[in-house]
Amino acid sequence: MLDTQTFKKIVAVTPLVSIDLIVMRGGHEVLLGLRNNRPAQGFWFVPGGRILKNEPIQTALSRIITSELDLATHILCGGLKPTFYGTYEHFYQDCFAGDIGISTHYVVMAYRIDVPSNFALPTADGQHVEFKWWPIQDALSSGTVHQYTKNYFINLEYR
Repeated sequence: MLDTQTFKKIVAVTPLVSIDLIVMRGGHEVLLGLRNNRPAQGFWFVPGGRILKNEPIQTALSRIITSELDLATHILCGGLKPTFYGTYEHFYQDCFAGDIGISTHYVVMAYRIDVPSNFALPTADGQHVEFKWWPIQDALSSGTVHQYTKNYFINLEYR
C-alpha cells in the first residue's frame, strides 16, 4: 500500500482508474452511500473504489464488491452478475487529503448489479456514514446526491 505522500504525488499528476457500482433493487431503486471522505464528501454517491496497481479489472471488481457491499457470496453463489455500464470521467477540485491545492481526476468504469426487491441494506463502512435505497426520481431531484451519480441515472433503463 502506498504511503500518503507518495499517493498525493500520484493524484497530483495522473488520473486514477476506478470502478463504481450501480446497485439496482427491484429495477427502480438505487443504493447510495453518504460519503465520509473526500472527494465528494457529504454527498450521496454510488459505492465504488479505485483499481490498484497490477490488479486485473475482474479482481478489483470482486474486491470492491466485497469491501464496499459484502456482496461477494451473492455474486459468486446467488447468480447476481455485474454488467458493464460504461466509462465516465469525474473531476474534483480537492483530493483524499483535503483541499490542499491538488485536484482529483478519475476514469471510472461503471458496473450495474441488479438485486431482488427484498434485498437487504448493506451496513455502513469506512467510506460511508450510511447506505440508503433511493427511488431514481428522488435521487435525480435531490441536492444531496452528487451530479456524477445522477449522470448514471439519466440513461438508466428502468424495468
